[in-house]
Amino acid sequence: MVSVAVMCSRLLGLVREQVFASLFGAGFAYDSFVVAFRIPNLLRDLFGEGALSAAFVTVFSDYDTNKSREETWKLASTVLTFIAVLLSIITLLGIYFSGSIVSLLAPDFDLIAGKSELTRKLTVVMLPFLIVISLSAVVMGMLNTRGRFFIPALASSFFNLGSIIGGTSLAFILPRYGQPAIMGMACGTLIGGILQLGIQLPSLYKTGYRYKPVLNLSDTGLKRILKLMVPATIGLSATQINIFINTNFASSCAEGSVSWLNYAFRLVQLPIGLFGVALSIAMLPVLAKQAARKDIMEMKETMVSSLTMVLALTVPATFGLIILAEPIIRLIFEHGAFTEADTVATARTLAFYAVGLFAYSANKVLVPAFYALDKTKYPVVASFLAIGTNIVFITLTIDTYQHLAIAMSTSCTMILNFIFLFTTLHIKMQGFRLKYLARALLKILCAAAGLLAVLLAGQSVLETVLHTNRIVQFLAVMVLIGVSAAVYGVILYLFKLEEMTVFIQQIKEKVSPAK
Repeated sequence: MVSVAVMCSRLLGLVREQVFASLFGAGFAYDSFVVAFRIPNLLRDLFGEGALSAAFVTVFSDYDTNKSREETWKLASTVLTFIAVLLSIITLLGIYFSGSIVSLLAPDFDLIAGKSELTRKLTVVMLPFLIVISLSAVVMGMLNTRGRFFIPALASSFFNLGSIIGGTSLAFILPRYGQPAIMGMACGTLIGGILQLGIQLPSLYKTGYRYKPVLNLSDTGLKRILKLMVPATIGLSATQINIFINTNFASSCAEGSVSWLNYAFRLVQLPIGLFGVALSIAMLPVLAKQAARKDIMEMKETMVSSLTMVLALTVPATFGLIILAEPIIRLIFEHGAFTEADTVATARTLAFYAVGLFAYSANKVLVPAFYALDKTKYPVVASFLAIGTNIVFITLTIDTYQHLAIAMSTSCTMILNFIFLFTTLHIKMQGFRLKYLARALLKILCAAAGLLAVLLAGQSVLETVLHTNRIVQFLAVMVLIGVSAAVYGVILYLFKLEEMTVFIQQIKEKVSPAK
């Protein structure tokens, strides 16, 4: 259910990126937007969705399992009020220091007339997005804990709708009043954030929750959440330092580099969202409740099953993105201001990002397990380990590979993170079924080899077709993806991968419930 909802969101996200590519291409305006949006996005990950969501769900699940409904709802109201006040203050400070923040993130923008000032203005408009999206994360955590997953996962689709409809409309209207078109897209981002929060409120109302404006800084639950958030925020700050480093390096490369990296990363976020994020969203409340019951054996089974599913879904996606990078980029983005040269540059970037796809998605599953076990320091260590790797790798390769060095480094650091987190979790949980995981991985790789063979053969046959009109291109890419995915699924089913067998069985039960 979460994957279906996330699929809707990610597809609308691709439409959003198509709009950007068509209207602004890769260069001055879009580079400015990417850096400006990165600032509230950075703060959101640091104080909002990432650290807050995981810490809140862990404590809220414990309250939901072991305390009264009145105490549980009171905690929710306290957290919502506290977050609204805290992030409003942070937003005002961000607006005041917006010029300094932009200079810190992208110092080389000062070399191009007007680029830093445009970035600063876009930052001021988009910073309030931090408040609404963080409140949205708390509401999502409440709904997930109450067993409601579809609407919260679908909520980000409304963010993209607001960005597309509101942003595009304003992009055509604002230039009449002396504002750049890209300013309309910045306003659209804020509209989308408000919609993402608003669409979840009716579902929250149906759970019986009624907000009461209460702020008690000595509340035990709030203190527990903040205690969990501290190491998480430190760990995420390491991630944001990496983003800062990458943005800084990218701004020093050829104009368009920031845009190429962003377009490619948006595409690789599709499978990450469908598989890693969807599994993480569904798994965290389950793990939190198992942890509240001290049921370690069930937690181990949940982890093994989740990791197997992540590998089964991301390994074929990695091969697909590497082989079909250029046709996919051409089909989705090569319109209007987005040129053939942009397609080639973005496709090469996407291929390097795809290498670390499995690790990025698996980390989304591993980190919540540390929260459920109250072992939050280990993701922190992993994050800071990644910083050192990232700096060394980019410094050694940036002159030769330019923006591609950043994509390569991102994949390498994600893989290093995965190895560290997986090994540590295995030790802290006193082992889980490694033999099962190894057998499953072998089956997945064999099936992926079949998928790879189909992709290479199909691409060779359809090479000329992939450069014709959009409709034929679309049909050719869909045929390649569909046939290769079917071959992969059949091989996995024949190899009797347990998760695949259960998945097929559940589909059969849905289709024929009487049987």
